[in-house]
Amino acid sequence: MDIDDNRELDLWSLFWTFLKIGSTAFGGFMALISVVQNYVVERRRLLTNEEMLDGISLATVLPGPIAVNVVAYVGYKLRGGVGALVSATAVTLPTFLLVLFLSYSYFTWGDIPSVNKFFQGFIPAVAAIIVAAVWNMGRKAIKGAPEAVITVLACALLIGIGGFFITLCIILAAGVAGFLLFREPPEDEGPVEPKPVTQEEKGDGGKRLYSSAALPALSVAAPFLSTDLAMAGKLLSTFAAMSLFLFGGGFVFIPLIQEIVVDGQGWVTHKEFIDGIALGQVTPGPILISAAFIGYKMAGLLGATAATIGIFTPPAVVMVLCARYLDKIKRSEMLKASMRGIRSGVIGMILAASYVVAGTAQMNWISLLIFTAAIVALIKLKLEVIWIIPGAGILGLLFY
Repeated sequence: MDIDDNRELDLWSLFWTFLKIGSTAFGGFMALISVVQNYVVERRRLLTNEEMLDGISLATVLPGPIAVNVVAYVGYKLRGGVGALVSATAVTLPTFLLVLFLSYSYFTWGDIPSVNKFFQGFIPAVAAIIVAAVWNMGRKAIKGAPEAVITVLACALLIGIGGFFITLCIILAAGVAGFLLFREPPEDEGPVEPKPVTQEEKGDGGKRLYSSAALPALSVAAPFLSTDLAMAGKLLSTFAAMSLFLFGGGFVFIPLIQEIVVDGQGWVTHKEFIDGIALGQVTPGPILISAAFIGYKMAGLLGATAATIGIFTPPAVVMVLCARYLDKIKRSEMLKASMRGIRSGVIGMILAASYVVAGTAQMNWISLLIFTAAIVALIKLKLEVIWIIPGAGILGLLFY
């Protein structure tokens, strides 16, 4: 796959790109990842399909919200540490602002606005987005029967059993299978072409890496509605500590956060906690943005900002550090073979995500229409997701 010569977007373009993606990233972390893949690999060719799958694989086995970590990885590959900061900030900013508004409404009027029909329209479209990503990735990564078998087995295991332990086992087993099956480089592979020099390779990567420690919400530091610095500091440290124990996605994290913020700290009631999780699910972006809801109650905008920085920053920093290390060792023939197997496993996991998402949709003609139209628009017409998601929501509002 040819890479765009202008691989490094300017920072404003990078910010605007992920701001748009974050505004339409309904449907969970795999939906957001699929949108990112569609833009940076299929449309702009800023990264190769292999690089994207490497980032997803790495994010899957590291702590933290997978989607935001993948976005930080993409930003880092394009513009070093500053790129990671800008990308992760932009992708979380729309949902952060929406959660602030809904949190204000909730704690003022005691209810969450009813948008069920609108969001029901998103579900089949999100399933289509994920299927389209699987199609585009699979065409390049699945080169024969061994890769296809790994993909199918990974999908079946995740659907049939699920859970973080199975996810980790899939990654490890796919890596071992790749090492055993593909350790001899394919005969049709030519010499490795030199890669474009990235910012971190030019010598300023260290400075940019330190700047990524502010991921991902510094740009939303507007005038604070609260000056309770002690509470903001406690929110920041508490959520930062919890974030390093988050493995397997946001839903795995719910019991831990409930035990700490409800039973331990008493920051929110059980009902408020459940409502905050529901609010995180009906907004674009990662479910862990619910941390902003809790922070808002305790210390207004300052608290929401502190909680958001805390929940997303440490895992993103770990992701960037590991991505930098991966760049140095991925030329190993052993690792190349293992990564070939892991990429097939990741595609199977993404396919399983589309099945899970589709299972939550209403089974009727309008869902089938939205799904089919979205598939055609993505694969045949090459339309951007930013047009598909709002259209699906409008159809849901009209017909459900």
